[in-house]
Amino acid sequence: MKESFWGYLIIILGVFTLTVILLFQDVTNTNDQNYYLVKEITEASMLDAIDIPYYKVTGEIAIDKEKFTENFVRRYAESASLNKTYDIKIYDIVETPPKVSLSVDSKSNVFTFTGEQFNISNKIDAILETRS
Repeated sequence: MKESFWGYLIIILGVFTLTVILLFQDVTNTNDQNYYLVKEITEASMLDAIDIPYYKVTGEIAIDKEKFTENFVRRYAESASLNKTYDIKIYDIVETPPKVSLSVDSKSNVFTFTGEQFNISNKIDAILETRS
């Protein structure tokens, strides 16, 4: 009986510890996570938005505005956390040479003990470079 009690105690402490870690992970909203997410998604969306017919005709790389916007929003929605509210603002998209200026503001929806919510804003200007 004594050994089984200790086994149950260890299992309960393990579940409690995992719950605390998951709760803490949901509450935290770091700038590094958001910045690298925005950076990687912007780069991938710019590569997906390359206008191939225009490249075949002129030999210059250009991106399609609508395709970039669609790819960026779709990729960000797939990768973003569900417990945060995001505000995506696309300021400028230049098709030739490919350049994008955007910002993503994130706010946590989880209850905080102090009642304060912190907004994290990440702004990025991306230029697609290629080697010929």
